[in-house]
Amino acid sequence: MEWSFRSAVELAAALRAGEITSVELTDEAIAGIERGDTVINAICVRTFDRARAAALRADQARARGEDRPLLGIPVTVKECFNIAGIPTTWGMPPHRNYVPVQDAVQVSRLEAAGAVVLGKTNVPLGLQDIQSFNEIYGTTSNPWDHDRTSGGSSGGSAAALAAGFGALSIGSDMAGSLRTPAHFCGVFAHKPTLGLAPARGMVAPPAPPLAVDLDLAVVGPMARTAGDLTLLLDVMAGPDPLTLGVAYDLTLPPPRHERLRDFRVLVLDEHPLIGTGVAVRAGVNRVADALADGGARVERRSPLLPDVTEAATLFTELLFSGSAAYFPVDEYEQLRSRAAELKSSDASLDATRLRAMVFSHRDWLAANNRRELHREGWRRLFAEFDVVVCPITPTPAFAHDHNPDLLGRRIDIDGAEYPYFDQLVWAGLATMPGLPSTAVPAGHSPEGLPVGVQIIGPMFEDRTPLRLAELLEPKIGGFRAPTRGLHQHHSKAE
Repeated sequence: MEWSFRSAVELAAALRAGEITSVELTDEAIAGIERGDTVINAICVRTFDRARAAALRADQARARGEDRPLLGIPVTVKECFNIAGIPTTWGMPPHRNYVPVQDAVQVSRLEAAGAVVLGKTNVPLGLQDIQSFNEIYGTTSNPWDHDRTSGGSSGGSAAALAAGFGALSIGSDMAGSLRTPAHFCGVFAHKPTLGLAPARGMVAPPAPPLAVDLDLAVVGPMARTAGDLTLLLDVMAGPDPLTLGVAYDLTLPPPRHERLRDFRVLVLDEHPLIGTGVAVRAGVNRVADALADGGARVERRSPLLPDVTEAATLFTELLFSGSAAYFPVDEYEQLRSRAAELKSSDASLDATRLRAMVFSHRDWLAANNRRELHREGWRRLFAEFDVVVCPITPTPAFAHDHNPDLLGRRIDIDGAEYPYFDQLVWAGLATMPGLPSTAVPAGHSPEGLPVGVQIIGPMFEDRTPLRLAELLEPKIGGFRAPTRGLHQHHSKAE
């Protein structure tokens, strides 16, 4: 276990110094997975033979004097990314045997950077849940408490990192799918600016891997340190050669500041549409206090913040109109008749979801135009502030809930019940306008569960929230290895 929880930056330095080989690191990672993953079930597809071969190649390359950003570092990949010759299912039983013939662009970039892929991490059915379970691969549990979810849809990746299975992982995020699992498992993640990292080949089977511009979804890095997020983002970022040609170079601007005391921060911990749990509010306040102690300018409100209720409505409309667009005709017609029965005065998120699922193109364009007004509002806000710090979801990890009626599920926030998907409003705050957002650990709940917060930055200024995450890390503790919920289920596992 000596190397399992080291950062990728530390591993790269050790590999360069000859303190360890990639083969040794890979063997240790594989042993850790074989020992610890039976209870957690983070790695749904093991590619150990390929990993050992890649590690050997990495060591040989280093012996020849080569060096690359991730050369010889063990990593994992979310199940939804195509790897040639390995099944991609998105947890959908009809596609359990679908095998792509081409790597996703991000898998190609990982391998070009020298990474050693240990396997694929578990996801929910169609990536459409805040948990990670499906009929093909079963349920991923939280390494801190196996009765609770690791989050979704990048739940397998977050659990793998928290358990020490690889130093880095790549995931995706549309409704918090990178940030929520990071918050639930006590690790770091970064949702890049929309369009910064190409997603070609992260596509539901059996669709072809086309170079499409996604409306809300992004792909991004997950890690156990803030510095590792930057290391991996630099590998992932930059245009898809199919769309913009290799001549186009996107150089991200440097962070706005290098010292904590120079940052101007807006801190939010209340949302008009949903309660904030005590544990999450405490995490936000811990970060706010660390910022203030470091000399940053911290404000709790600003008239420049775009209306968060309208933002939640717009996010819900854009998200659910997209997710229902390919439903079978009979299901679509049922939704249409249900939406027609809604009272016009009903402005709840439940009603918004139902109406959005049967949006016309005219309806969608109206929502999209309002999104542009919000983007303009965020530009004005970011002239006065550098980042916004706020919750990712209102609670720490919740108990596994496999009720097949997702819209019938409820989330308990300190004794008050809300519709399950209402907890997405905080994640949507960054997703709807396409802003970068870094998820950072912010301590633990009274029950010992991890709590994270997100740092939202200006569009294409990803290095600003990433840098602040790095500056905060020593002040608020960063990643801590789970006291491994293993005692709970030890008797069952034996």
